[in-house]
Amino acid sequence: MFKGNSVLTISLLLSLLFVIIGVVYNDWLGQKASSFLDIAVTYFNWFYLLIGAGFVFICLYLMFSRYGQIRLGKDADKPSYSTFSWITMLFSAGMGVGLVFWGGAEPVGHYTTPPYGEGSTGEAASVAMQYTFFHWGLHPWALYGIVALGLAYFHFRKGFPSSISSIFHPLIGDRINGPAGKTIDMLSVFITAVGVASTFGLSALQITSGMNAQWGIPNTLLVQLLVIGFAFLLFIISSCSGIDRGIKYLSNLNMLLLIVLTLSVLFIGPTKQIFEILISSTGSYLGSLVPMSLRMEPFNGEANTWIGNWTIFYWAWWTSWAPFVGSFIARVSKGRTIKEFILCVLLVPSFISFIWFSVLGGSAIHLIHDLGNIALAESINANVNGALFAFLSNLPLGSILSIVALMLIFSYFITSADSATFVLGMLSCNGDLHPSNKIKITWGIIIAGSATVFLLAGGLDAVKTISIVVASPFSIILIFICWSIVKAMRKEFKKEAVQTNTKHGETMQNMVE
Repeated sequence: MFKGNSVLTISLLLSLLFVIIGVVYNDWLGQKASSFLDIAVTYFNWFYLLIGAGFVFICLYLMFSRYGQIRLGKDADKPSYSTFSWITMLFSAGMGVGLVFWGGAEPVGHYTTPPYGEGSTGEAASVAMQYTFFHWGLHPWALYGIVALGLAYFHFRKGFPSSISSIFHPLIGDRINGPAGKTIDMLSVFITAVGVASTFGLSALQITSGMNAQWGIPNTLLVQLLVIGFAFLLFIISSCSGIDRGIKYLSNLNMLLLIVLTLSVLFIGPTKQIFEILISSTGSYLGSLVPMSLRMEPFNGEANTWIGNWTIFYWAWWTSWAPFVGSFIARVSKGRTIKEFILCVLLVPSFISFIWFSVLGGSAIHLIHDLGNIALAESINANVNGALFAFLSNLPLGSILSIVALMLIFSYFITSADSATFVLGMLSCNGDLHPSNKIKITWGIIIAGSATVFLLAGGLDAVKTISIVVASPFSIILIFICWSIVKAMRKEFKKEAVQTNTKHGETMQNMVE
């Protein structure tokens, strides 16, 4: 199955080695990852902040520049999916599990321990929502968008294989087919496998916490592993059915369940206040976007630690997801113009995230700040995995909403892993848009095994540290991806200008004759 495919063989071996080390030496892996994370946060926080802001700027520049009219495909190509299905698929792959996991936990965490000022105050509540929007707004989608744009442009318009190395053709030429290109692809595949496994582990933690809160099922490692095993069977079945069936239908189901849960909490909770939170927090987010994007505290160690634990962690975590989400978005974005592509990839998912956090996070802070439910804050901060269910239990119809939430988590769980096995098969097989079921099943086993490693190594803390460590090299690759995209588009416009001038000259000559 793997004969002659060095990218697939070596990336599988790297991933398998990661699983073996994680199982046999899980304490050592956790300690080394924590040490590396401390170094990254302490000495390279400025680097993560700069590249995060830079990717947002480049996306906005490409959208409003002359390059925005370029189509991701031939000039006559039309989109392969309706706009609704397209958005639901990219949103499910890019944010689903994380949104549900942090929906109430992050705003409450920022409220009690804000990035600046005194905690548990009205000002802290406003700052908490503003920074939650910041962490889930334009920046992560710019990271995804850059990778997706590069893949879609070079594959659908230029005819290169749908692999990360193809984006580097303007920089290294035909060497993308040699050791340099294969190294880029192997690293991208390995980072994708570990990044997806991290979210797989988060989902297992949240599902078992929900089952414990709802039905009293023990939240033990064995139960978590059983959840991973059951989910593995389901997402393999879905993945083997293809994008146009399993992934598409599940993505639409995700969006439906998300809408049901959001509207339910909106009308059960403080409706008027939620709308005020959405509007005011969006305004404060947009007004403070540049200061937040470049905020460091060189003379305040405590504040710098907060930035490292939250903002830098998120920027690195999004980076670990960039090859996977970018590849999947590119796969379903043929026929879109660059302007339309960036507009939808950046703005639409960001605004959906803002609505979600306004409803769940705003309602949770309302219960704590306005109604004095201090026990809820303590429960959420003490058990982030069960934060959503602790919040829902304080609402009318909380038991029913908890079941809907469990269905949503599990559906997102399957969709993300489902999409990931497809993308890993594609990236590891020289951009094959139709990887075999054998390869997808193989990657499914690796993802499930890697998720087990995260649980053995320490759950949420292991997810945060190990995923950042593994993803760090891809931050450098992203910088060169930006350079390559802009260089290729400039060349395309110069070529078109020369052709236009040539045709104009021939026309004038014919008229003279």
